[in-house]
Amino acid sequence: MSSLRPDLTSRIYPEPDMHDIDHFDDLPDSLLLLVFNKIGDVKALGRCCVVSLRFHSLVPQVENVVVRVDCVISDDDSSSSAASSDKSRSPFSSLVRLVFGGIVKPLQALGQLLGPKRASSGSCSSSSSSLSVGSEEDGDGDQGGVTHHSPTQVLKNFNEIRFLRIELPSGELGIDEGVLLKWRADFGSTLDNCVILGASSVIYPGPTKSYHPQDGSDRSCTNNGGDDNGSIPESFYTNGGLKLRVVWTISSLIAASARHYLLQPIISAHKTLDNLVLTDADGQGVLYMNRDQLEELRVKPLSASSASKRTLVPALNMRLWYAPHLELPNGVVLKGATLVAIRPSEQLPTVKKEVSDVSWVSNAFEEPYGTAAKMLVKRRTYCLEMNSF
Repeated sequence: MSSLRPDLTSRIYPEPDMHDIDHFDDLPDSLLLLVFNKIGDVKALGRCCVVSLRFHSLVPQVENVVVRVDCVISDDDSSSSAASSDKSRSPFSSLVRLVFGGIVKPLQALGQLLGPKRASSGSCSSSSSSLSVGSEEDGDGDQGGVTHHSPTQVLKNFNEIRFLRIELPSGELGIDEGVLLKWRADFGSTLDNCVILGASSVIYPGPTKSYHPQDGSDRSCTNNGGDDNGSIPESFYTNGGLKLRVVWTISSLIAASARHYLLQPIISAHKTLDNLVLTDADGQGVLYMNRDQLEELRVKPLSASSASKRTLVPALNMRLWYAPHLELPNGVVLKGATLVAIRPSEQLPTVKKEVSDVSWVSNAFEEPYGTAAKMLVKRRTYCLEMNSF
């Protein structure tokens, strides 16, 4: 008879359907934040925001954020186009969808109901004065319409950013094919130091990857560098070699000071920042600020140049190293290789004691260019000065 009794346990406690279980609910917030911090990219984080309410509440706590800027537009273009756009839109259109790399809802989920700034594709220019992120906006009838938002707007709902990397679409300095030009600048409220590495041409191993200078500035410099004692040849002064290096230096400093100027609102809005890097997809220039430098800018506002929207560059002391022919261990040859180390003329006593230390110069670049810098600083040093501009 016992075998005929119904199984009451199975009726009262049925087994749950495995398809209805959300295993993410079992993961702690700390683990999810670790994953989000590994993601970093603000577009991908925007997608995560619409997955669930839990993700939506966790994404603003991310500490490591990467913003890839789509375009650089002028303030005048964006403001005028925004005004014309607002007139043509209904009140409902003011709740604009943020189109950020083709993602509409993710940044809506961050609560950023911002006014639109529209510009034509022709407004993107390296000489413009504001950073912008945007793409085509869905539902618009006019061809080529783009909604732009600054990194400041995109980041405003992130509350715990410690490490921020902003990447421009390209470097600001137009250089000829085969010419090498890289710089790194450290800023506080003004320029702390800058290192510039350049070469008039780069020759890669193998006959198919050679680039030669377009001008004659270094054609006479065929010395292998073994017996020149690090001295600059006389032809360097007479065939335009020195003039070209001065142009590289001034252009790099202007680009760095313009980037620094644009970072003010981001630094003011995010007090938790420990590290900020503003670079470009070409790897041409890198602006770096650590926690002490960020705090210095908040306490002591920068001095702006009266001529343009950039930080004023102070009077500078410069050291220059030059090699007509520099062969790196990986076989790459730099013709007319030049390294310039720059510091402000007026520095704190503690900084002046470190002038003889060139480790900050040789460690400024990633390989193989770090090796090139280490090789150049062993050569003869030439000192120059430059006034504030």
